[in-house]
Parts: sequence; C-alpha cells; structure tokens
Amino acid sequence: MVSPIQPEPFRIRMVEPVRVPNEAEREEALKKAHYNMFGLASKDIYIDLLTDSGTGAMSKYQWAALMCGDEAYAGADSFFALKNAVKEVLGFDYVIPTHQGRAAENVIFGTLVKKGDIVPFNMPFDTTRAHIFNNGATPVDCVIDEAFDPESDYPFKGNVDIRKLERVIRENKDSIPLIMVTVTNNSGGGQPVSLKNLQEVSAMAKKYNIPFFLDAARMAENAYFIKMREKEYSSWSLAEIIKAMMETADGISVSCKKDPLVNIGGMICCRTEEMYHTLLPRVILYEGFATYGGLAGRDLEALAVGLREMTDEQYMAHRIAQVRYLGEMLEEGGVPFVKPAGGHAIFIDAAAFFPHIPQEYFPADVLSIEVYREGAIRGIGLGALAFATKDEKTGELKLPKLELYRLAINRRTYTNSHLEYVARKIIDVYKRRDQVKYGLKVKYAPPVEGIHHFLAHLEPFNL
Repeated sequence: MVSPIQPEPFRIRMVEPVRVPNEAEREEALKKAHYNMFGLASKDIYIDLLTDSGTGAMSKYQWAALMCGDEAYAGADSFFALKNAVKEVLGFDYVIPTHQGRAAENVIFGTLVKKGDIVPFNMPFDTTRAHIFNNGATPVDCVIDEAFDPESDYPFKGNVDIRKLERVIRENKDSIPLIMVTVTNNSGGGQPVSLKNLQEVSAMAKKYNIPFFLDAARMAENAYFIKMREKEYSSWSLAEIIKAMMETADGISVSCKKDPLVNIGGMICCRTEEMYHTLLPRVILYEGFATYGGLAGRDLEALAVGLREMTDEQYMAHRIAQVRYLGEMLEEGGVPFVKPAGGHAIFIDAAAFFPHIPQEYFPADVLSIEVYREGAIRGIGLGALAFATKDEKTGELKLPKLELYRLAINRRTYTNSHLEYVARKIIDVYKRRDQVKYGLKVKYAPPVEGIHHFLAHLEPFNL
C-alpha cells in the first residue's frame, strides 16, 4: 500500500515551462539520439530523471550568495567562505575546489594510483571506474553479497564485506594506494553504508597503513539512513552524523552537484597538510589555482551555503520520502526494483522486468527506450552497457551482476504529482512488457574503458 506523503517543504516562486512531445516527435528524437538517452535533447523530454547531478534547484539564499562572489584568481574571499563551511559541516581543515566530481577523481587517482595498482571499494560508479582504468589500475568490489539481491530488504546494502576487504589487502598489500567507499552506493541501487561499517573499514585501513577516502557525493542522504536505521544514532542530528562519517576518513572526493545542492562544482577535502600538498600540483595542471579549482567565486559562495542546507532534516526527510513514494507506487503496480528504495533514485531491476531479453543485449537500455516512448520520461540504463568489461587475457565479456534502470530524482525540482505520472507510465510499460521483443547492438562506442554508455550509438534488432 502506498504511504501518504508530506507536501513539499518549499514554495515555488519561479516556473520553467515544459511540454510533452507527441509520439511522432519522441520516435524521431530516439532515432537522432541513436537510441542513447544521453543523446536526447532537453526540449524532447517532459520529466528528466537521467541524473540527480547538477539538476536540482538552488535556494533563494544560494542565489543571493552568487552576488557575493569574489573572482580573484588567488586567495578569493569566496574560497575562505567555502573553507569555513567545510570545517563547520565536515570537519576537514583542507579543501581543494574542482569544477565537478570527476575532476576530483582525476586529481586523486591521477596522483595516487599507478599502473598495476588495486583499489578496493564497496562498488565504484562509472566515472570512478573509468579514472582507475585510465591509470592502468583495477577497481575491486568488496561489497556485501546482499547488494546483489534486488529483493533483499537488508538496511545497509552498501556496506563493505570486511573479510573480502582484508583478503584483497593481504593478497595485494604492496599495490593498494587507497581504499574508497561510496556513500550511498550508487552502482548498487543508492543503498547506504552504516556508520559502524565505515568505522570498521577505517580501522582496517589504519591497520595496514592505507589512506581511506569516501566518495561522499550523497553523504547527507547516507547520514539520514543511518539516523533512521542504526538505532545508536536515532537521536543524533543529521549534522552530527555527517561529521561522524567524515571522521572515519582521511579524505573525501565530492561531486557537489548532488547533496551539496549546486549546479556545478566538486571538491576534495583532506585531513593532513601532507596529503593536501601531494594533490595540489595536479589541481593546478588540470583545474586552476588551489583556491578556485575551475570554479567562479560565485560558485564557491553557493556551495558554501549548499553544504549547510543539505543538513536540513525537514528537507532530507521529504527527499527520502519522495523517492520511497515512487517506489511504493511502482511496487503496487508489480514493477520489480531494488529494495529498499534508495536515497536518490529508484533502480528498476531490468533483468526481472524483461527476463526474455539476454543481458548482452542490454535490457536496461531497452527499458530506457520504452519508458521514453511511453511518456517522454528520461532515465538511464546501468547494466551491461555501462559496466561490462572484457577479460584482457581471454577477451571474454564479463557481465555485471546487476542490470538496473535508474530513475534519479532531482533535488527540490519535481512535485509529487510528477512522480505519480512517472509511476503510471512505467506501470503501463510493465503491462505490455511481453510485447517488447527486441534487443540492442552497439554500432559505435569510444575506445576508452568505462565510458562506453555515455557516447554509444545503439541499434535495435528483433529477437
């Protein structure tokens, strides 16, 4: 049964007109996009759930902060506004701005990782994996087994399996430059990591003297799940839990386009001056000077405000409830998805949705096409197209354990009635799922490992 949902904890004072393109327009748009959701133009989309990255709405306080931007090349006042917010909210003494999250990844992995290295994770997301591959290293999943069971309602399916992690460390102890844990675990359905598990990983990293980083783009959502599901912290504030999470890590990589509520920006935060100065040269080579890192001063000001706003418990309660609301509507319609509902998105189990489509023919991406056809809604497939890899020795294609279709909910952007429309249209596709009798072939993909799905040209064929 679908739970009642609270109304939005904000008022709408500006509107962006959108329209639903007709059926013929949608079909033409798919052809022009080579059946890849990344190729669609925004004008061809009614509800865009491709990503929650940079697509949210800023508050009036953030827009006001833009006017305070100091655009000095070095030592801008806006940098110190960010530095103070980072210290207050996250507890780190050192912050390096970057233009977005993957730029922060470029700095961390490009500096610390070399060819032949092994980087243990719970589960890395697409650009994270790509940066590791690009440096000649290999990411290794150490997530708990429950992560691969979409029907399991285990509360912390993003947790690291500590025994797996220690086995990887012992087998590769001279080739591990860092350990990284993604909170929440995007690749596994937006599932959280418990604070206890983060403390255990931190202790393991200290035991073997390995730096421990968080991919902390969705740290506030993760903290909210800790508050709701980890009894010891039920009375803690969201701000207190976020800071406790940060205390487990030596550093963090952040796409600030997620929980920190800005449309552009990223950052690295670290605890020691030594790590700070180790990372700075690559920042200057690829991003900009240490105090702006590819961002305008006005962006730094908006980010400083956003870091504080992400700790607002009423806002976060609504956000998590809105994602859960979409999940409950889909469940009522029989649609299979990763349980429990994630923090930023609903991840439909495309393998269960289309069991007659072999995974090597990309059922998650077929589903993305059919949902767009049905209602001009854009989500994204996160299965074989995004995560399959080739064995270097045998050339054999290694398929991922999950074949998911993600509906990422933009922050403070869509109303509950928008999500009701999304649920109705997806349920309509589910009712006709047996009539979908085609797969997809890749006509073109870039040669860079880990980013095929961004630029691939796809071609439908009948099964």
